[in-house]
Formats: sequence, structure tokens, C-alpha cells
Amino acid sequence: MSLIGQDSREAIVERFGRHVSSGKADFFRQVGIDFCFGRREGVWVWDLDGQRRLIDCHCNGGVFNLGHRHPRVVAALRRGLDELDIGNHHLVSEHRSLLAERLAALCPGDLNRVVFGVGGGEAIDLAIKLARGHTRRSRILSARGGFHGHTGLALATGDEEYRGPFEPLSPGFRQVPFGDLAALEAAMDEETAAVILETIPATLGIAVPPEGYLAGVRALCDAWGALMIADEVQSGLGRTGYPFYAQALGLRPDLISVGKALGGCVPMGAALVSERVAQSVSPGDHGSTYGGNLLGTRAAAFVL
Repeated sequence: MSLIGQDSREAIVERFGRHVSSGKADFFRQVGIDFCFGRREGVWVWDLDGQRRLIDCHCNGGVFNLGHRHPRVVAALRRGLDELDIGNHHLVSEHRSLLAERLAALCPGDLNRVVFGVGGGEAIDLAIKLARGHTRRSRILSARGGFHGHTGLALATGDEEYRGPFEPLSPGFRQVPFGDLAALEAAMDEETAAVILETIPATLGIAVPPEGYLAGVRALCDAWGALMIADEVQSGLGRTGYPFYAQALGLRPDLISVGKALGGCVPMGAALVSERVAQSVSPGDHGSTYGGNLLGTRAAAFVL
């Protein structure tokens, strides 16, 4: 029996509204969107009954860079299920180290250390924790209109519409306009641990940064002894024609956060960091039970 279409569309929407999100169910009813994912292959997705076929332009925010159910990713997962499980995040791992080596080989500069998480939000949290741990400073500057995730520290970098319902959040965060070097310079001081920016802010409207802007951010970080965090969760892993958009600009961030497309379809995230920054925290300072899980590393190895 197929896993798809075991219930009617109406029953699925009703159950979703009752147990997952009544707000989303009501919104989609109001705007007349009655599409429920059924079969999916490559760039195509079909409705539950198989009658409508659409091109998936959203790609779940960049998860499906290789399309839905890429045959090599599916094969890697099936092979992994025959021999592996998630592993143990405390122990040395053959597959985790192999994926880390492949990621490091793609990175600009000296980012040769990888700290694994489960998704992009956790990868942002990781980068902020590492920046604070390395600099022993607290302030994090981000761009107004940007978006870095819904987890704790990532959420604190974002706009009021996302932060508001959950405040008070962690202190020490401040926003400045994207693309405005003068505003960023005015906000920086000796307590600034890091500046975090999406290299191409998606929520801001896929805003390509003004020429020289990110290089200017790099220079300001150097001048104040702060770290530069490049959020490549959505822009990374091929979406701009480069492994990371930072490389297209000749930019060398101190940390890069990745997620979404990394696992192919398995939850996976990572903070990519230099030896210098990684050595400023102890091995036990961060743990993630499912971070770098072995099934995910199998899929991610084929993605890369």
C-alpha cells in the first residue's frame, strides 16, 4: 500500500488543523490553496490525487537543491539503513569525519573544523556560541529584515515579528539596516563579538548585497576584533553556482553556517570554523545528539 493518499484531502486538512496548526489550515482555506503533497520526483510535485503536477520553485527554502528524492541520495540512505543508525555523538566517527573533510575542502580560507547540528537554526546558534566563546564578548549584530532561524540565539537576531511572541530572549543582540556600512560602523564597539549576515538575505527579498558591502563588513570586523559569520543556510551548496556565495565575492568569513540542502532530505546542519576559533572552546562545550548522525552524513556525502 502506498504511503500517499491513505486519507482524503479534507480529512488531512481537518486533522492538521486540529493537531498541528489551525492557523495554517484556516489560512490555506481562505486563500483557496488546497494542494497536498503527493508524489514527488526531481523538480516535480503532484497533488494528493495525482491529477495536478507543479514545478516546486520553493524547494522548501533550499532543501531540495538536487530535487526531490534524488536517486543517489535515496540509494545512499537505503544502503545506510542496511548497516548504520544515527551513531553516538560522543564518539569518534568514520562517516562524520569523512563528511567534515569534504566540507572543509569546499570552504574558503582556513575553515577546516566542522561542528554538526540538526538544521540551519542550530548551525546559527552554534556559530554565535563559538563567536562568543572565542571573543569573550556578548554583542551580536545582524541585519534588519534578515532571518536566521527560529531557535533561541538565531531567533534573537531576527525582526520583531518573529521575536515578539517569545520575548524576553537572550540579551546582547542589535539590528542595523542591510547594506549600510555607516550604520554598522556606528553600532560596533569593543563588546561586539560578531556580525552575522546572510550573504543573500532571502526573507529580505533575495537581496544581492551592494558591491563592496560584505568586504566592508569584513574590514570592520577586523578593525574591531569581531568575527564575521556568513549564514549560507539558503544561499550555500550550489544555489549561486558556488559552494558558498562568499567564494564568489572572494570573502573569507570566520564562520559559515550551513543547513537545508546539506542533508539532501535528512535534517543536517553545521558550523564551519577555523582551528583558531574552534580551539577557544572545549570539546564538551556543545553537544547535539542527532548532529552529524550517520544516516545524514551518508546522504550529505552524496550531496557534496
